[in-house]
Amino acid sequence: MADAVELLALEEEEDTQKDRYLTFALSNELYGIEIKHVTEIIGVQPITKVPELPEYICGIINLRGKIIPVMDVRLRFKKQFREYNDRTCVIVIDIINSTMGLIVDSVEEVLTITDSEIVVPSEANMIRNKYIKGIGKVGNEVKLLLECNRLLNIDDLDKIY
Repeated sequence: MADAVELLALEEEEDTQKDRYLTFALSNELYGIEIKHVTEIIGVQPITKVPELPEYICGIINLRGKIIPVMDVRLRFKKQFREYNDRTCVIVIDIINSTMGLIVDSVEEVLTITDSEIVVPSEANMIRNKYIKGIGKVGNEVKLLLECNRLLNIDDLDKIY
């Protein structure tokens, strides 16, 4: 009986997260990540640099006793570095059985974007845009929906952990 109740609670939690995306900005571009990956949003913390990591992995932070790597999403997408300010946030996510922080210019909102509002790029485009899983149409805006598990590759994980 307890297993059935736990399973029902898990299904309800998954339903509340279905089609939900946390949106954030990098300059004037808007992105979204599935809310199921997000554990919390924090301000920028002191970052400890670690030698020999890729440029876009800024280092590590101590989040309540847990050491997590942080990635500057601007640098990951080969954009110019921008000084952090009071709007800069770290989105803490769980991906590939790991916790990681994503540094973004600002967090916007949580939106529901259904499958009918998402355009999936063709296979040819997906090869060139490996981070994009779809393009969300929200009113007059476009949100680039990221495939979180592709933000890091196995080589990166080996260097970090």
